[in-house]
Amino acid sequence: MPEGPEIRRAADQIHRAIAGHIASDVFFAFDQLKPYEDELVGRMITAVTPYGKALVTSFDHGLAVYSHNQLYGKWVTCKPNAVPATNRQLRFAVHTPSRWALLYSASEIEVLPVEAIPDHPYIAKLGPDTLDTTVTPATVEARALSAPFRRRQFATLLLDQGFLGGMGNYLRTEILYVAGIYPSQRPIDCTPEQIAAFAAAALALPQQSYRHHGITNDLALATQLKQTGHRRRDYRHWAFSRQGKPCHRCGEAIAKLMIGGRRCYICPQCQPLNE
Repeated sequence: MPEGPEIRRAADQIHRAIAGHIASDVFFAFDQLKPYEDELVGRMITAVTPYGKALVTSFDHGLAVYSHNQLYGKWVTCKPNAVPATNRQLRFAVHTPSRWALLYSASEIEVLPVEAIPDHPYIAKLGPDTLDTTVTPATVEARALSAPFRRRQFATLLLDQGFLGGMGNYLRTEILYVAGIYPSQRPIDCTPEQIAAFAAAALALPQQSYRHHGITNDLALATQLKQTGHRRRDYRHWAFSRQGKPCHRCGEAIAKLMIGGRRCYICPQCQPLNE
């Protein structure tokens, strides 16, 4: 599933393509949304805004389209009539005279008034967005140590969008690695230094991933590895999807854990389990 940085980059791309332009055609695959097609045609797209892992496409007459990619959704922008060859099912499309925005395979699409966006069940429950540069490490520290979250394992806490918005599987692995925290630890189990390291990483890594196309590894190290012939999958992350490969810091083999049916990766040396 795309995580916050990927959704934000998709929103940027779609916004550049269609915002400020008039919709010449709108398509919905779902029957219950078909009546809105004619209502949106001829209206200006005012913004494409990310909310965690969701996107909201707003129009100038007060309606908006909420979409969530879930596991398989994918946005594509293209020139008119230059639709890419794909086996995916088109679910939502906005055409303008100069660019088209196409959403494939997503199953969660709604039309709602712009003023109702903050009250949408998904958006209303979102925690602070880690890509919001006004969110501070102090805010994240306080949230981690607050009553609703301090006794929950980080492995599950970091997949809860109500804790921090936009988190997902690769960010979970990378944040815990950088903070030196074992996935089964809880905030209440950690030292103040670990909580501070966690809070800093929880903001720095998503923001770096957004700016640098998914790279969460040290940027200088990633550049060095790329220049010496390593593949992207070998230099992109500190630990995620690197089972059996040496830790970039200590050389210990990265281990893979399955937690709640989701994979998580650790360095046993850099992330010792606190007793």
